[in-house]
Amino acid sequence: MSTLVARLRGLHAEGHALAIDGLRIDDSHFGDGESRDAAVLAGIVDRPRPTFLLTHRPSSMRAHPGQVAFPGGKLDPGESAVDAALREAWEELAIPPEAVEVIGESDTYRTGTGYAVTPVIAVLPPNLELVPNPLEVAQWFEAPVDYLFDAANHVLQSAMSKGRQREFIDIRWQEHRIWGVTAAIIANLSRRLDWARHADA
Repeated sequence: MSTLVARLRGLHAEGHALAIDGLRIDDSHFGDGESRDAAVLAGIVDRPRPTFLLTHRPSSMRAHPGQVAFPGGKLDPGESAVDAALREAWEELAIPPEAVEVIGESDTYRTGTGYAVTPVIAVLPPNLELVPNPLEVAQWFEAPVDYLFDAANHVLQSAMSKGRQREFIDIRWQEHRIWGVTAAIIANLSRRLDWARHADA
């Protein structure tokens, strides 16, 4: 077990044992009340400066075209969130499930588009050969966890949605804009995982 895996297991258990106010977990009031279960793989690459693995969705996709996302999608019948996250990571980027060290699930985020998305935190080895599925991934990139978790890089924006004002987090990393559901999940994880203490350990 790597040092990163061991530390994250501890931080995950400690952080999810706490009641944390103000998490961004429910935008369902912007939808029609229906929701489908989904999961994403919040994969942290085990590097000297650990990174999150993220993708850009193709501009041709019906839902959230061009947006930055974690690998993920809807649960198939009988699947758990972990099962779905691992399957989607394989289908989108050819990440073998046996190469993934699952840490655990985090707070489910209910979207305004009718999904209940459970993030599955995991550690990925740094030497994976990724093969993007062009139907689901336009490109992939890595961004440092410490940068994405830094609240100073979380810019609160607002826009009109279905006649109502809606606030969302916007994170910029190099040429990539991370916002919406993915940015909300990152912000929630930053509060659940005491990353600054991890870095100092």
